[in-house]
Amino acid sequence: MDNLATYGYIALFLYSLGGGFVGLIAAGVLASMGYMDLGIVLIVAFAANFIGDMILFYLGRYNKHEIMPYLRKHRRKLALSHLLMKRHGNRILIFQKFVYGIKTLVPIAIGLTRYEMRSFLLYNLIGAFLWALVFGVGSFLAGDFFRRLAETIGDNPVMMPVALILVFGTVYLFFHLSTRKKVRR
Repeated sequence: MDNLATYGYIALFLYSLGGGFVGLIAAGVLASMGYMDLGIVLIVAFAANFIGDMILFYLGRYNKHEIMPYLRKHRRKLALSHLLMKRHGNRILIFQKFVYGIKTLVPIAIGLTRYEMRSFLLYNLIGAFLWALVFGVGSFLAGDFFRRLAETIGDNPVMMPVALILVFGTVYLFFHLSTRKKVRR
C-alpha cells in the first residue's frame, strides 16, 4: 500500500485534470479505509480540477483555430453550453463541474466567447472547491456503502454490466435528447 500512498495522489491529480469524479470518489473511499489522507485527496483534486479547467479556458481563448477541427463533432454540445450560459449565467460555471458530458466543453465554450477571464477564474475556483468537497467528503462518508456494494457485485457478477448499461444509457439518452435538432413545423 506504500505505492498507493505515493502514486495514488499522482494518479488522482492527473485524472482530476479532466474533471474525473470517479477517481475522486475512489480516493475518498480509500481515505475512509485509511489508505489515503482525506485532506491531501481534497487538495490534490481541487488543484488539478482548477488547473484543468483553466487550461481548457485558455485553449478556447487563445487557440480557437487550432481546436475548432476537434470540436466539430461536438457542435451541439457546445451550443448547449452556450444556451446554458445564457439561461443560467455564472451559476453554470459551478454547476458544470457536476455534469458528465459538458464539464470539459463548458470551459472551452466560455473561452471562445468574450467572457472576462477574472470572472471565470473566480467561478472556476468556487466550482473546483465545491466539486472536491462534495465528491471527496461524500465518498469518504459513503465508504462503507461502496465497500458493501463492491462485495455484492463480487458475489453477483451479472449486476455490474446491467448497472453500467443503465447509467451510461441514461447519460447518453439525456444528452442525445437535449442536443438533438428540433423539427420546425
